[in-house]
Amino acid sequence: MKPLGVAAALLILLGTPGAQAAPNLTAEQALPRVEHHLHEVEQIARHFESVMHSGCRRFSTPDEWRTYFDGEIDQMILMAAHLEQAWVEAKRTGDDGVRRAAKAPRRRLEDARGLVDKLQGCAADNGTSFDPMDVWRRVEREVPRRRVEIALPDTPASASPTATPVAR
Repeated sequence: MKPLGVAAALLILLGTPGAQAAPNLTAEQALPRVEHHLHEVEQIARHFESVMHSGCRRFSTPDEWRTYFDGEIDQMILMAAHLEQAWVEAKRTGDDGVRRAAKAPRRRLEDARGLVDKLQGCAADNGTSFDPMDVWRRVEREVPRRRVEIALPDTPASASPTATPVAR
């Protein structure tokens, strides 16, 4: 990696909320936070499974297709953001069980590759196309912003884990 790239990566990492935080939550505090994000991942994954197992939707105009396509890619971005945020939350505790729980669903990102392939076929059926690499660049570019949007607010250390607000 070029020195400039390393410097940029470090700046991004150092500026990421929670990236520098030493473990500061108990497992009982961190687990509900991680579970919230994993629940969201599973809901989106179920949606993607239904897309994968159904026929391609037909649209009367390329603009209608693009709106649908952008919505599906937005869901992919949201899923990736929840996966990353679950890991950020898990790193806030030293508990290996919480960390394993946060890592387990990362395979869902691999499933997204099949979704992109399916959408590429559906795009052709709707008289349009897209470059899959553009999709992955968009995901990579937009996940950090979405992570910030979905991050749960911190609660005082004395608060019980069930008092952690869940924002949507």
